[in-house]
Amino acid sequence: MASSNPETESNNGSSIAKEPEKPQIEAFRMPTMEEMRAQEVWNNCAVRSVASGVMGGGLGLMMGMFLGALDNPIMQEEMTGRQQFMYTMRQMGQRSWSSAKAFAVMGLIFSAAECVVEKARAKHDTTNTVVAGCVTGGTMSAKGDENCKKEYNVSFMGQDEAAQKQLVLVVLASQHSQY
Repeated sequence: MASSNPETESNNGSSIAKEPEKPQIEAFRMPTMEEMRAQEVWNNCAVRSVASGVMGGGLGLMMGMFLGALDNPIMQEEMTGRQQFMYTMRQMGQRSWSSAKAFAVMGLIFSAAECVVEKARAKHDTTNTVVAGCVTGGTMSAKGDENCKKEYNVSFMGQDEAAQKQLVLVVLASQHSQY
């Protein structure tokens, strides 16, 4: 049977009343004072850099422990179980500390360079990340040997120092002229 009230009828003929639809857009909410203070603290380059260094150190610590546990002793057949365990623990400790330092320094340098470039350019885009990666790679490879330079500074493969500087200037100039 059809309902005599046309307001309660739906398109498919059922007698259930339609529920009012919720608005698609939510009301705008102003941030609280605590949220604004937290945002201002996080926008500080020093805070960002230290936080990235600490997180990088933690990641390096975990990776070093994992990779150190996989390192088998050379004389495994001649060592007792206790000697193998102690060797593995030493390897885990050494690799953890070494990886933690390297990742902490990389995180700190990358975050600091990206923040400084972002503040200097007054833009938040991928160019900041590219320049920060180049700065980090160059810094990490500055005190290393040729193998280290090849490993960290991938973005400038086969280029001399003058070409590297020219490439950075071209990237920055092209980004500046687009806007």
